[in-house]
Amino acid sequence: MRGRRAMAGNTEPEPEFFSSRWGVLFTALGMAIGTGDIWRFPPQVAANGGGAFLIPWMLFLFTWSIPLLIVEFGMGRAARRGTVGAFARLFGARYAWMGGFVGFCSLAIMFYYTVVAGWCLKYLWAALRGGIWESGAEAHWTRFAQAGSWEPVFFQAAAMAIGCSILHRGVNRGLERANRVFIPVLFLLLAATVVRAVTLPGAGAGLAFLYRPEWGRLADYEVWLAALSQSAWSTGAGWGLILTIGVYLRREETVVGHSLATGLGDNLASLLAASAVLPTVFFRHTEPEALALLGQGNTGLSFVVLPDIFREMQFGRACMVVFFLALCLAAVSSLIAMIELGARILLDAGWTRGRAVWAVGAVGFLCGVPSALSPGFFANQDWVWGLGLTVSGFLFAAAVGLHGARSFRERHLHSPEERWRVGRWFDFLIVFLIPAQF
Repeated sequence: MRGRRAMAGNTEPEPEFFSSRWGVLFTALGMAIGTGDIWRFPPQVAANGGGAFLIPWMLFLFTWSIPLLIVEFGMGRAARRGTVGAFARLFGARYAWMGGFVGFCSLAIMFYYTVVAGWCLKYLWAALRGGIWESGAEAHWTRFAQAGSWEPVFFQAAAMAIGCSILHRGVNRGLERANRVFIPVLFLLLAATVVRAVTLPGAGAGLAFLYRPEWGRLADYEVWLAALSQSAWSTGAGWGLILTIGVYLRREETVVGHSLATGLGDNLASLLAASAVLPTVFFRHTEPEALALLGQGNTGLSFVVLPDIFREMQFGRACMVVFFLALCLAAVSSLIAMIELGARILLDAGWTRGRAVWAVGAVGFLCGVPSALSPGFFANQDWVWGLGLTVSGFLFAAAVGLHGARSFRERHLHSPEERWRVGRWFDFLIVFLIPAQF
């Protein structure tokens, strides 16, 4: 659905709007729920005291992530522009560089995230064909990603092509329609993996480690830093992705309600993933052995440890397919949000959707090839741009704070149709608490 609005004496086309609040919610959750929930969260829990990690992680959801999601939704809806245009339109042209920095960080992450999505596609294909089952997970991973093979580049290209093909169809028929399928199916798959995991021998020990706090770890500042990083990384707060989704938000939609639902839904997905992964790793392993396996990192856990455990389980092959299908849906749903961020910036500059989407896809693919060919280069990108995201979140808070958090709240969050209202606590979080956490 399109309309036109007057501005500076002219008319300019408005973007498409989401067809319903469910379309908004599923798209926002599709952005937020990515591989970080499934392969990053469980190792973070294991390395930071189990249940003790969950306490600051939940705290930062409400003191960092949800406030920034509210800011992003509000900016996107008010400006009807991508990251660069939104900062310029709402705060002044001299702040456009902030939007440029935010957009560049997210696109830089997209460069290597396409590689991750490609790995997920490859392993789903291998699970369906039985390749991992026959050769063993470590040998399969070494042959695929560690031996200078160009196969990761092929699957990286496939992931990017899937994402661009979806977005080429537009917001309603592409972005929204895809997430209406991906996200309900993803939650069903995660629930199915939890049901299977909790019936395994040793599952109780895994669940106890996950949900029983080791209180002494709360005195360790590194646990708090890890919790903040995980919350920001997982929810997508400060990436500019929710701002881009907010461009397509109808005026009568609730900014605060969608922000709460996005943050809480993402945390639910993370807990479901951990409730499946930890009991599975504790299957036939003592706690020290399980923690050592979880300590092998994101790729080691997802592509070596878990597939080997699946090979020892009853119905393990089916579990492997379900796991990698869930990982694929999470990866692709987040990838399309990143592509849309870049495409939205080009759309604001007058490009057609088709040209914008495929241009972002082509540049993203080419810039991601080094990460596909070099694990060392990939690891470096993950660290550098993870830090950049924290800076991006600070820039959102700084821009709103410098121009008045109260004014922003009253002008862009409190529309007549808004059922959820934020009070002065929002001003305190944006002006003082988020910068202090940075």
